[in-house]
Amino acid sequence: MGFLHRLLDRFTQRVPKPALQARGEEMDGPDTAITGIWGETLAADMLAQKGYKILGRRIQLGRDEIDLVACPLSEAKPLVIFVEVKTRASDQFGGGRAAVDKRKRHALCRAAAHYMRKLPKTPFRFDLVEVIGSRNAHSAPVIRHYENAFPMELRYVHNGLHRRGGSVE
Repeated sequence: MGFLHRLLDRFTQRVPKPALQARGEEMDGPDTAITGIWGETLAADMLAQKGYKILGRRIQLGRDEIDLVACPLSEAKPLVIFVEVKTRASDQFGGGRAAVDKRKRHALCRAAAHYMRKLPKTPFRFDLVEVIGSRNAHSAPVIRHYENAFPMELRYVHNGLHRRGGSVE
């Protein structure tokens, strides 16, 4: 593992796995929180299968939270990926993609800018993982991964901040 990967590991806030486990153990708590953790676990597993290293989960940055921070192991140069996970029972009303509105993108950009201040110049992007299904359903959930789902807001761009792929808005 290279210097930057070690640095990413060092600065990624490690949040202990929540008491609400998503892998078959008993879960207590609000249903939306349990469903969200279940969806994040499925998303993390899917990304790991695609060759991503999960650097952190449920990272609190001030008043904002980043669901997952990942890094593709196949890339020659490090790339930080901020992943927003949206879990929905169905996509009848637009699914998870529709839930990432302007206000949510603003909060994610603010959190990413805060996170990236700790790192040297490193390219990054925002991905979205949509989980459609229910943890109690008999059928397997549908998981969709949207790479480079939206751009960084211009208000958070500074000299040390680089975004890979696409433009900033």
